[in-house]
Amino acid sequence: MSSTSEPGAAKAAAPDASAGDEPLVLYDVAERVATVTLNRPSRLNAWTPQLGLAYHDALARAGADPGVRAIVVTGAGRGFCAGADMGDLNEISPGNHPEIVDDRRHTFVRTLPKPVIAAVNGAAAGMGLMLAAMCDVRIAAEGAKLTTAFARRGLIAEHGLAWLLTRLVGPAAALDLLLSARVVLAEEALQLGLVNRVVGRGEALDAAWAYARELATHSSPASMAVIKRQVQDDLERGLDAAYAAAEEAMYASLDRPDLAEGVASFTERRAPDFPPLG
Repeated sequence: MSSTSEPGAAKAAAPDASAGDEPLVLYDVAERVATVTLNRPSRLNAWTPQLGLAYHDALARAGADPGVRAIVVTGAGRGFCAGADMGDLNEISPGNHPEIVDDRRHTFVRTLPKPVIAAVNGAAAGMGLMLAAMCDVRIAAEGAKLTTAFARRGLIAEHGLAWLLTRLVGPAAALDLLLSARVVLAEEALQLGLVNRVVGRGEALDAAWAYARELATHSSPASMAVIKRQVQDDLERGLDAAYAAAEEAMYASLDRPDLAEGVASFTERRAPDFPPLG
């Protein structure tokens, strides 16, 4: 669905039976930007399996919609995501825990061909920090608290977070954050490279939405999809392979209509009208 609502306004996705009539994830599209909001504010948007299903369904919906060119992920209320719901963790004991399966849905954000921007409006802990780290760009509110949390709960770096943090902040800083599970404020996270920008309290969503709208308005969807894939792929290959792949992608871009439109919009001093992803 689409709307002309303000960036912070979110429409309801399908509600979850365990949450009554209140949906676990809110979904809204305005000006070609989809806003996906985790919606358990009374629990600081703590993660549950049901919330996970609704979240990934919303991402898939945004990814498949040709009218969406950028995606913002945030949390309702005071927090981004406080991690796994402690009620679920309390039910786990030796020999009595959910079967661990190879579930790659958490990496889905990184394979989406559209940019995903995290508006870290408050606490992001454990699973919450992983969700933010999976996004392409992170904009945090000043004073927002971030922590890996896992080591202080007797857990390990789940869902690829060790891989992510090592590439975002380097191995030494990643080990510090993972081993100590200490709380890092947004300002230190910016210095570490864990977030891209820090804005005032209460401004993270508006700033992330404005950035996403800038991408949706001025950047070619095809170019963004290829660039995002290049960055992901180049993490695993050497310079020669990256150079060769870039040359091949560049030749392909010369045959797309986006090039002519990009040049025309520049010379005519207007916003480009790039075609949506096919």
